[in-house]
Amino acid sequence: MNRRPAGRAAEPLEHPLAEPLAGPAADPEVDPYVPAYGRVDLTNCDTEPIHVPGAVQPHGFLLAVDRGTHEVVVASASTSALLGREATGLLGLPLRDVLGPRLAGEVLALNAADQVSEPLHTTADLASGPGAEVDVVLHVSGERLVVEVEPVGSSPGFSPVSYRSTRAAVGRLTEAPSVEELVQQLAHEVRTLTGFDRVMVYRFDTRWNGEVVAEDRRDDLNPFRGLHYPASDIPVQARRLYEVNWTRLIADVDYVPARLHPVLDPGTGAPLDLSHSVLRSVSPIHVEYLRNMGVGASMSVSLVLDGRLWGLIACHHYSGPHRPSYDARSAAEFLGQTASQLIASRERSDEREDALHAQDLLAALVTGTTGSGGDPFANLLADRRLLDLLGASGAALADGGRLVTLGTVPDPAVLRRISALLARGDGAPTFTDHLASLDPELSAVERVASGALRVGLGADRWLLWVRPEQQEVVDWGGDPRNKEIAAAEGPGVRLSPRKSFEKWREVVRGRSVAWERWQAIAADRLRSQLTSLVLGRVRDQIAVAESLQRAVVLEQPPHLPGLDVLARYRPASGSQLGGDWWDALELPGGRVAVVVGDLSGHGVHAAAAMAQLRTASRAYLLEGHGPAAALDRLDALAGSVISEHMATAVIAVLDPATGTGHLASAGHPPPLLLHRGGASLLPVTPRPLLGVATGRAEDAAVRIPDGGVLVLYSDGLVERRGASLDDTIEQLRGAAERSADAPLAELADSLMTVVPGAEGDDTTLLLVRCTPATR
Repeated sequence: MNRRPAGRAAEPLEHPLAEPLAGPAADPEVDPYVPAYGRVDLTNCDTEPIHVPGAVQPHGFLLAVDRGTHEVVVASASTSALLGREATGLLGLPLRDVLGPRLAGEVLALNAADQVSEPLHTTADLASGPGAEVDVVLHVSGERLVVEVEPVGSSPGFSPVSYRSTRAAVGRLTEAPSVEELVQQLAHEVRTLTGFDRVMVYRFDTRWNGEVVAEDRRDDLNPFRGLHYPASDIPVQARRLYEVNWTRLIADVDYVPARLHPVLDPGTGAPLDLSHSVLRSVSPIHVEYLRNMGVGASMSVSLVLDGRLWGLIACHHYSGPHRPSYDARSAAEFLGQTASQLIASRERSDEREDALHAQDLLAALVTGTTGSGGDPFANLLADRRLLDLLGASGAALADGGRLVTLGTVPDPAVLRRISALLARGDGAPTFTDHLASLDPELSAVERVASGALRVGLGADRWLLWVRPEQQEVVDWGGDPRNKEIAAAEGPGVRLSPRKSFEKWREVVRGRSVAWERWQAIAADRLRSQLTSLVLGRVRDQIAVAESLQRAVVLEQPPHLPGLDVLARYRPASGSQLGGDWWDALELPGGRVAVVVGDLSGHGVHAAAAMAQLRTASRAYLLEGHGPAAALDRLDALAGSVISEHMATAVIAVLDPATGTGHLASAGHPPPLLLHRGGASLLPVTPRPLLGVATGRAEDAAVRIPDGGVLVLYSDGLVERRGASLDDTIEQLRGAAERSADAPLAELADSLMTVVPGAEGDDTTLLLVRCTPATR
């Protein structure tokens, strides 16, 4: 169940209302009270619009007054007993005619000054006699000024509340060194102020289940401390009201609700909103709940931290009705507000200490990861401090195709599934304590991983922590599945487990310990550190690969007698690291070899593999092997060198004196031969790709006429997505034919751009022209 964001104002509840009761109030012995929104039971109490009950508790009376005319538009039936006047007879009367000129004047003066939050402690003429002490509480509901009048009441044996006693209680709360001691002191102070038989401090967990974390009680009562209560006990609309109205009293659980007349406000046609009322009648379901516990009176005070309901001070009385004075209730609310601030401060302090410890641990972890040499990711996943950082039992780091783990984790396929479920585009921390809620099949691994926290480190890198199931034994104050049980047992049984109210024990399965906010912050800081490390490593790899590429791939061709050679290289868009290479070298006997090769992929691995193939091809050619034999040997070598890549190559060995020679290809695009009046594809039968260990290359004879040009190129020049390779090669051939007699530099410029859209791959072009002067 999600919480509202802290600091956001309470939203009005929007639930359809049943038809309200019509006509005057019936005899409760004949027709028991039904709220204005209709009857409720266990199936619909979680949507019960309890802020519009159409009634108040009878120990006080309520008047709703038009703020403009000051006339009474709604009155509670309790005016009959407390004022000696029927509610229906007060409708339309000026407030001064109902409360008397003096009291009405005080109320209307506060209304005029917009100070309706200020309560009045004064006297009024009641049915019990003139000059009775009363507490008057005001609030605004829509266009109505709501006036609630309650005769002053106080339990016998308790001294009146004073500023001095309240200040002393605040001082004792402030001195409590921990949240645990603070809430225990709070329970004691509120019980001292209000005189209830039992006062508990009740804390909500992340799923809105509650636990009694502190208690002060009569010695003869059984302890409730440590009991848990399911979220259904306090449904969402009740929790919203607790954030709006901090104090609620039920002075007598056996009270007969005093109906409002009329049930519908004549100005709005809807029941009067009593969210801020101190007399608001409560849900019949809640009253039955209290009766089943043997409670005669109840009071609650909200504990709200940063706009979020943290818990409640829950007060129970067992020896009959109990109505502490309004001053005592106000003092209890003040202590609750003070305690809320102190709890928030203590929790922030505890969180700061945890965060500082995590920061120190994180610094040591990063230093150990980067300072010990070797693979930093392997170092990280060998350091158990990575688990201590977030209190996890296992961790996994994915780096491309590699997955490194630490501690106890599920198998790799499950880890990748969890990562995919938690992934978000920006890599920020995401977490859950209930993986099965994301994928029910993950319940199979809940003993190892019931919760997980993930951060992203890049496109194919992530870090994941996991926690096992927390087999938590919970002492429930009644069965949390009471709705289902009641439905199964039939209409004759109501809240049956609550009638005994013995401990009901349940093992909560499938959930891990919840992740804390500071842990997500620590994970995000580690993510930033690792992302910087990844970027640094990538920059280093780029520098190494570029150096390697510059070392093995010629920038300018060497001077070769009888031949003009020109080479162009264009890297793929956004990268300087490719697998293309070219070579030109003199061989024994006056021959010349030219080579163009293409290795798939980018980065250090591709550049290193390319360097090995280029060096090996040179060695084979210098040993005297022809083009086909050299390629077959490269194939044998490539099987162990480029297992993760594909490679192609074309080799030509020429005699500059005659312009003749041989060509061979391994999966490479066909060479072009330019001559006067035309350009043609050379008929070379390629062997399969290098590294597949099958097939053999064949030498094809070639003769370059005087002034003719041999064109060798990689597939980056002609291969385009969505275009036929035959068509793009024909584009290249046509352009070459039109520029066959042009200088090599001009020809190269033309051919490098003739097929548009070259972005995804490296491109290499090698032009070899035989010069007539050598013939």
